[in-house]
Amino acid sequence: MNTIRRITTGALTLALSLALTAAPLAALAHVFPQKQEPGAGTTVEAPAKVTITFDGPLEPAFSSLTVTNASGTQVNTAKSGIDAHQPNVESVALPALPAGKYIVHWVAVAPDGHRTHGDYAFNVK
Repeated sequence: MNTIRRITTGALTLALSLALTAAPLAALAHVFPQKQEPGAGTTVEAPAKVTITFDGPLEPAFSSLTVTNASGTQVNTAKSGIDAHQPNVESVALPALPAGKYIVHWVAVAPDGHRTHGDYAFNVK
């Protein structure tokens, strides 16, 4: 009977230890935008680039930003990139944009492989 109690207690201790160790990792599993430039729904002069700051670091090989016009045609020719000094900031250069509505499509992949994605619109005067 003592052996069973020891095994059960040991198993419970191990389970609790694993749960407490994994809990912080689960919180870091996905990254989401915290700030966008230009901002969602704003009307601005033609920006030279779009920048999104996320709430955690990004995996450069799998994260991306693209910008399309109201017709769905991609307007950026440059590839987006992650800031070398701020791994949670991604941006993409833009050509001179005429007035109109533009949609930013983002894909954010955390270093652990979890992927989030979304889009938002802004307008150029």
